[in-house]
Amino acid sequence: MTESEHKNLDPRIKRTRLLLQEALLRLLQKKNFDEISVQDLTDEATLNRGTFYAHYDDKYALLECMTATRFLRLLEERGVSFDGTCASALRAILLGICDYLLAAMGDPARQGRPMDPHMESAIIAVVQKMSFDGLKQQEQPWQGPVSQETVANIVSWALYGAAKEWVLRPNRCPAEGIADGVVGLLTPLVHPVTQPVSEPVAAS
Repeated sequence: MTESEHKNLDPRIKRTRLLLQEALLRLLQKKNFDEISVQDLTDEATLNRGTFYAHYDDKYALLECMTATRFLRLLEERGVSFDGTCASALRAILLGICDYLLAAMGDPARQGRPMDPHMESAIIAVVQKMSFDGLKQQEQPWQGPVSQETVANIVSWALYGAAKEWVLRPNRCPAEGIADGVVGLLTPLVHPVTQPVSEPVAAS
């Protein structure tokens, strides 16, 4: 769900979903995602199981929605949107992931626990969708050697991987220090250049 779709929801639905997302966020400070049950979530949110399933199919859907909401809000605060044409947007998305991971993994309440793999997947899914939607908006016909969906997958994993590697460095430089290099590697994928076809050499 996009941030604009979220804003258009009925206030009661938004309130219930926010209660569940905040409950999950609090529980993640205490235990790993795999250790959290739907009952834990409803107890923490002071809601019943029926209400939970009226909004989410399972706890994985809740995690992805919570992650998407928080990450997209962070990008919105940065004024970031990606239409498939701007390298500066890729840079801003990378810096946004760095900020998000630093806040999540650097929280003292986590006691050194690594990022939950389900949350990692949720972040990557958000970036993949943003990248794919942006690539589809390009004015010029796609001329890349692989599909736009494949490029979006590569871009999302590359951005997330670079941000995670940066966060785990014990003596890391400012995130801006890695941004230009990573974006430089990815830009040719997002903007493939079609090589001109050579004319056949006439036989002498």
